[in-house]
Amino acid sequence: MPDHKGALHIDPEHLLTDDELPEASQAGSFRIRTLDIPARPLEPALYLVATPIGNLGDITLRALETLAGADIVAAEDTRVTRVLLDRYGIGKRPYAYHEYNADHAGPKLIAAVGGGKSVALVSDAGTPLVSDPGYRLVRQALEAGLRVVPIPGASSVITALSAAGLPNEAFFFAGFLPQKEKARRDRLAELSAIPGTLLYFESPHRLPASLKDAADMLGPNRQASVCRELTKTFEEFRRGTLSELAVHYEANSNVKGEIVVAVAPPEAKEAPAGEVLDDILKALVARMPTAKAATEAARQTGLARKDLYQRLLDLKV
Repeated sequence: MPDHKGALHIDPEHLLTDDELPEASQAGSFRIRTLDIPARPLEPALYLVATPIGNLGDITLRALETLAGADIVAAEDTRVTRVLLDRYGIGKRPYAYHEYNADHAGPKLIAAVGGGKSVALVSDAGTPLVSDPGYRLVRQALEAGLRVVPIPGASSVITALSAAGLPNEAFFFAGFLPQKEKARRDRLAELSAIPGTLLYFESPHRLPASLKDAADMLGPNRQASVCRELTKTFEEFRRGTLSELAVHYEANSNVKGEIVVAVAPPEAKEAPAGEVLDDILKALVARMPTAKAATEAARQTGLARKDLYQRLLDLKV
């Protein structure tokens, strides 16, 4: 799927069948305004080409040259990719590779690379392998000893992080949260203590419920940003606490478009010390070996394991 994830609609009339896998072709060209630029031939490899997440101007020259020069362009939804190729005068007919045909389309693409062809893989938008089925194809290529070449570019995750106004020293991308409430709340509980900004995709119709659950499980006062329609005409960043955002989107539930939710890290807690720390260590060592107690205490307190282990030895418990 695209890395900001939209619904996938497959139209058989626009797809190349397995029997239509393109033969090796001469490198083509791409067009920028009125200038036609020839593309150099590519070495045999699987190229992972990032494409725009909304604004078609957000594509690199290297990506255009790769798409124009590749023997095969493998696309998630060929209609979406065709719009991009047409915009830049690239006369390739994309071959479909998506989660519904990966079992038989993947081996054909791997065989093509093994036979000396260049294959450019794109998702509907953004960087391939970010919430799409490309991981399987990359694993197959690596297992076959083939070269995999990333062609970096747009990513909705990084775009959201850069403008969300939240700490960015460390971050964790969680993909899509589960659809059902209990599973979603359980997942948020697992993510609650991660010491970095949390980013996840959400669909418009689940956004109000998702924000409410996030406020409950992560804390109502955690700062957050709902990043919507990134790089598009109606791009929006709405910032506030999780509880404020939950209230806003409960009252404005007709929101549309692709969404990335960014949530600030939890506030650092003061590590226990003195008798409080000793009580924690004594309780742990009463039910597990000393080494394991030190490891668990380090996880709970954030203190260094070796220091906790020595303190356990000093306690003589």
